[in-house]
Amino acid sequence: MKALVFGAILSVVPALSQAKKAPSSGSPALIQELVLANHILANEGVLDAYGHVSVRDPNNPNHYWLAKHMAAGTVTASDIIEYDLDSKPVSGDPSQGYTERFIHGEIYRARSDVMAIVHCHSPDLIPFGVSSVALKPVYHMAGFLETPVPIFEIRATAGLTDMLIRNPELGRALAQTLGQKPAALMRGHGAVVVASSLHVVAGRAYYMNMNAKLQLQALQLGGGVTYLDPEEAKKTGAQDGFERAWDYWKHRASAK
Repeated sequence: MKALVFGAILSVVPALSQAKKAPSSGSPALIQELVLANHILANEGVLDAYGHVSVRDPNNPNHYWLAKHMAAGTVTASDIIEYDLDSKPVSGDPSQGYTERFIHGEIYRARSDVMAIVHCHSPDLIPFGVSSVALKPVYHMAGFLETPVPIFEIRATAGLTDMLIRNPELGRALAQTLGQKPAALMRGHGAVVVASSLHVVAGRAYYMNMNAKLQLQALQLGGGVTYLDPEEAKKTGAQDGFERAWDYWKHRASAK
């Protein structure tokens, strides 16, 4: 009898070990999509060792999912943490999270339409956040961009800082600059991009960066630059939800 009980206990131990690694709740499919979004954005150069992507929980709009404090390309399902809108983990150690998780919590709080967020440090975007040249759409794949893209100035809220969104107050200020727009630049820091899904936010983040690179190249030619007409931007902005791009990026990420 003792041998049977001991055997039963041993059989449960691996399952308990796996349970500790898994997120506390939420759809496994959603978690895997978030992991894939991390890998895609890293593979395509939108995120490097820094930056992050999150998704709102469709079953609980007051919660969202975000990886631990780590490089996006290394994220696995066991690294995903569930947060409330105060950016407090539902369970686990708060010190495991990104310092700038407040970007996500405060934008989700302010924008009920937003289901996914990317914060990136893409070098191609930095010049447009620190100069008088506005980032505007020159490329039909970036028609979703507002003209011009707004710029968050952290000094207006907190004076001289390390420029990181370390608390809810700074998160709220960034959300206010973003307003109802799809993206905002962060002076000397990077950008934040929002959308109705992970697929769309990945597409917007990628093509926002591509647009910045192309706009800079056009400006360097020295002549005038023809930007998208507002009506053109409106007609091209939706694309196909970037589904073809997502499938392509998924294939590229899985081939590595």
